[in-house]
This record gives sequence, C-alpha cells and structure tokens, in this order.
Amino acid sequence: MATSSHRRSRRPDRRTGRRVPVVTVVAVAAVALLVSLVVAFRPGGGGDDGARAVEPAAGAAANGTPTASPAATASPTSSPSPSSSPSPKSSKASGSPSPTGTGPATPSAAKPVAPAARTASGTASSAGRIRPGRTYTGVATAYDIGDGNGACSFGPTSDVMTAAMNTADYDTSEACGAYVSVRAASGASVTVRITNECPAPCAAGQIDLSQQAFAKLAPLVTGRIPITWSLLSPATSETISIRYKTGSSPYWCGIQAIGHRNPLARLEVRTSAGWTRLARTGYNYFLSEHGAGCGSPIRLTDVYGEQLTVEGIAVRANVVQPTRLQFARH
Repeated sequence: MATSSHRRSRRPDRRTGRRVPVVTVVAVAAVALLVSLVVAFRPGGGGDDGARAVEPAAGAAANGTPTASPAATASPTSSPSPSSSPSPKSSKASGSPSPTGTGPATPSAAKPVAPAARTASGTASSAGRIRPGRTYTGVATAYDIGDGNGACSFGPTSDVMTAAMNTADYDTSEACGAYVSVRAASGASVTVRITNECPAPCAAGQIDLSQQAFAKLAPLVTGRIPITWSLLSPATSETISIRYKTGSSPYWCGIQAIGHRNPLARLEVRTSAGWTRLARTGYNYFLSEHGAGCGSPIRLTDVYGEQLTVEGIAVRANVVQPTRLQFARH
C-alpha cells in the first residue's frame, strides 16, 4: 500500500510545468481505446479485475492523510522520545521516580545547594584532607619538639602542646596551625596544635605528639598507642598576623598567615586581574613568583569557607605584622 511519501514523489512532474506534445496524447488515446476494446470483448472483460487495479490508488489516498500516519496517530501512552521529559504529575503517578528525578542534581539545581551544605556541615569545598565534623583513626607516637619550630615555619615557641602530622594528612602544609583533639582508647584526651610534619614511616592517620602531650594520654614508655582525632575550632583571644618571607620584595614574595583559629584553605592577593590565588608550599608560605600582588590586600579563606580581607600590610621581610582579624569559632 502506498504511503504519503509516495504521493509526494510524483509532484515534481507537475511542478515542472512541461507540456506533453499533442501527437503523444493522440497516440496514447488510440492505444487506450484499442486495449479497452480487447478487454471488453474477451471473456469476463470489464469485471472485477479493473476494479482491483485501482484499489491501491484509492488506498494510497486514504492512508496519505495526516490522521492516518502512524506518527500522527501515536497513542499518548506510547514510549516517550529521549528528548521528552515527564511532567511532575506523571512522575508521581508512576509510583517510581524517573532516573532524572533520582540522579545527580542538574547544575542549575546544584548552585544554591553548595553554600547551604557548607553552612550546615561546616565544610568548605576547598578543605583539604582534614575536614570539620569527621573523626580520624590512627596511632600516636612521641618526639622531642626542641624549641617548638617545625616544618610549618611558625618559629620557636614555648607552647609544648604541639604535634607533627603525618605527610598524607599534612597535605602540603594545609594542616599547619590546625587545633586537633586527640583521644586514647582509655578515654584520656589532649588538644594539640599542628606545627610540624611527620614523614615516613609515619602513616596516614598517625600523629607524632610532643612528649608532653603524649604523657597526657599514656606513659612515654608505651611508645605507641591507638587513637582517634578530630579538628577543633577553639576559643582564643589571639588574632591573625601576616609575615612576608625573608627576601620578599615587590618583585617576589612569600606570604604566611599566623595565629588563625581554623586551618587556612587558601590565600589570595589582589592584582590587576582581580583576586589571584597563590601556590602553597610545604613550608607553609604562599608564593608570588613574579611579584603579582606583593604588598596588595590579602584575602584569607578557612576550611569553613569564611573569608577575611587584610589591608595595609606592607612588604617587610621576616616581620610579624598583626591584624585585628580572626575567623569565627565553630
């Protein structure tokens, strides 16, 4: 049976507007007359055979209408095309959510969720391995901290409640300055500040405590004990200070933040291109290799996502310059 496309395929002959010669018309008419006479005088001529010969043409005319097309008469209950999306009503009526309803949120839906999730969970997208609200498992060992200086480059200190974090969780100095609550299986606990790195064989989760801090959990002769630990955001009256590294100038500088309550996630400087994030080193300085932003305002972001802008800090190498700023307690 012919389809609508078959009908359309014949139309170009009519659109061309070509005129058929009269001689051809006469010849065709004569042949048609001769055939009619032969058919009329043969046995059974002029019967049903002629009618059946035109049935396909009649069928093509009927099936070629738009309402007879399979695509046009598709039932509303047929399978939706990949580009179609179910309405909220149809999703509820189906009893089982569609994959698009249960899959990952679309970018437009995810945008307002990120800040809310950060506020609720207390974590920032830029947080490193040590995240707020999590408990970590490992072991505690002890070492002699000497004058209290370490890989974090904070300098000597009289504070003996400090510790060195294993290299994995040290995370290129992101653990520097973090306050950590360490708990032993006995229930004893101690709070320490991370000032140093504990390289291999220290494993992930391990904290090398000052001898004074370890003694709060177990006798020093124990040497090694299982622990759990988590990040703290303690009360403090201290404010943040900024220090430019030795050798810093308007053409090259290293910047360090000291005394922050919460771990520092990133440090940015204001340049002609806007806020520019500086690369962090393992010795806890942020470097501007070509001097961009050296002496400009500084923006600090902690692991909770809070941002503080420090202004009026000149490039003065190896000088601790205080601010009146501090991150909020969590």
